[in-house]
Amino acid sequence: MAELKDGALTERKARPRGASEAFFAALNCKDFEAIPYEEHVVFRAPIAPGGRHFPLMGRMALREVWWPPLEPLLWEATIVAHYYNDDCTAIVTEADIHTRNPRASLRVADRFVVNAAGRITEQENHFDPRDVTTPGWRNG
Repeated sequence: MAELKDGALTERKARPRGASEAFFAALNCKDFEAIPYEEHVVFRAPIAPGGRHFPLMGRMALREVWWPPLEPLLWEATIVAHYYNDDCTAIVTEADIHTRNPRASLRVADRFVVNAAGRITEQENHFDPRDVTTPGWRNG
């Protein structure tokens, strides 16, 4: 990667960054259709049915299973930083996601694999789910 000139590196980072930023913007707008998922996306999250060990498969599964309970919880998502793999096909975005009820702040590190068309083909969410799953829990 060091051989790439700054312009070429910036261009290669634009695709995964754009997909990641579109995801978090869609959370803020509560607009699932704005998330650039590929039709056969593989999705893992600690609070998805089956947890991270049993991924949801396909855009329609995310639309029907993952999104409906998530949407009313969302309040605000703020991106903190982006981290790229060597070939710029994947990005990890560090963000703060704030929920309404329960009122909580989740520090997340979401990993996105993005194809040449700029669509998310894989997503894995990393965060401590206790703030939204365990009554009275507060990470202190």
